[in-house]
Amino acid sequence: MTIDIERNARLSAKLKFIPHLRWWMLSLFLLGVTVNYITRNSLGILAPELKTTFSMSTEQYSWVVASFQLAYTVFQPICGWLIDAIGLKLGFVICAVVWSVMCLLHAGAASWVHLAILRFFMGASEAAATPANAKAIGDWFPKKERPIAAGWAGVGFSLGAMLAPPIIYLAHVSLGWQGAFLISGGIGLVWAAVWGWLYHAPNIHPRLSPNELKHIQQDGEKIGQQMPFFKALKKIGRDKRFYGIALPAFMAEPAWAVMSFWVPLYLANERGMDLKQIVLFAWVPFLAADLGSIASGYLSRAYHRFFKCTRVNSIVASSITGAFLMFSLAVMTQVQDPYVAIALISVGGFGHQIISCMLSALVVETFDRDELATVNGMRGSCAWIASFIFSLIIGVSVDKIGFNPLFIAMGLFDFIGAFFMILFIADRASKPKAVRAQ
Repeated sequence: MTIDIERNARLSAKLKFIPHLRWWMLSLFLLGVTVNYITRNSLGILAPELKTTFSMSTEQYSWVVASFQLAYTVFQPICGWLIDAIGLKLGFVICAVVWSVMCLLHAGAASWVHLAILRFFMGASEAAATPANAKAIGDWFPKKERPIAAGWAGVGFSLGAMLAPPIIYLAHVSLGWQGAFLISGGIGLVWAAVWGWLYHAPNIHPRLSPNELKHIQQDGEKIGQQMPFFKALKKIGRDKRFYGIALPAFMAEPAWAVMSFWVPLYLANERGMDLKQIVLFAWVPFLAADLGSIASGYLSRAYHRFFKCTRVNSIVASSITGAFLMFSLAVMTQVQDPYVAIALISVGGFGHQIISCMLSALVVETFDRDELATVNGMRGSCAWIASFIFSLIIGVSVDKIGFNPLFIAMGLFDFIGAFFMILFIADRASKPKAVRAQ
């Protein structure tokens, strides 16, 4: 009743509606995730200098990385539940302010232990990005548009990683490594202010037309009552469909962690590149990842349209396609030319983002709207458990065995993930169900 009164008041004020506002809101969210990844990837880009400045061993650097990953792992369900409870606008702006301030404080770090502590709190707040992704898609898009929306939303996760090298490099040249952290943290605070100013939920957005609201709500989804945190975890944990999403995420995430935190060090140690060369080429895998994000939703639509797959099976088929592309990481270990190696890593980035975006699409396709952020947070935690473990393995082993065995493993992991996806979540009906054929 209150919503209707507020909406009628807006209509009577004759505000100018913005066409296709749902895509503008998605773009605003995408920008926030881009900023999120610029701040988090600043560490990886500056890693060679920071290792020298703080006399860090590779193992100590792995603990700095792992502290972020541990917090990111633990807090994703918590951030997801918070966003489901208080709303996307307030939940995301709180987290954005915290992660930006933590990034600013990196400039005052005096040791690798200080960096590790700051990375922990930064990871805890940046953990909001993954659950917020599902919430934004579920709130603003009908089911038939969600795979494509998930693909475009996924662009932010790799666009930030792609833009981070030139931004951090220019800041580093002008102000040193401290300035690089200050500038990236400042960008985060600016975005948080813009988000708080411009974002509103669909039901109360003053610029959303009644026709577009009707389009968004065409599926008639009901929003249930918010459950207590542990009760929500228990309910989701009993649903076998969750494991068709969580286990593939567990197998996929080590590759993304390596691209975000370890590839600059790999290019320096294994391929002999200096910081300038790393900046010139380290962004290329993330450009490929952006293209994979965009392609994922349209690939899913193609499987649905041309092969008559159900919506769920079309998403699963797209993910399996990404798994085959990930094998390029294993092939990369057999080439000598560093530029061919970067090209093959880029193919892996393309494949990974297809998988990642389709996992988000599976969340919004199979779970209720009132639990989307919580489910995606739990999915993200499963992914980052693998990321955390893999970073520690790299830290204690890479100086002894090199990166190649680890890249071979990453090239094979997603085939295991595809098996679990088929086992737990794929539709087995011989014909598409009516509710899936929209």
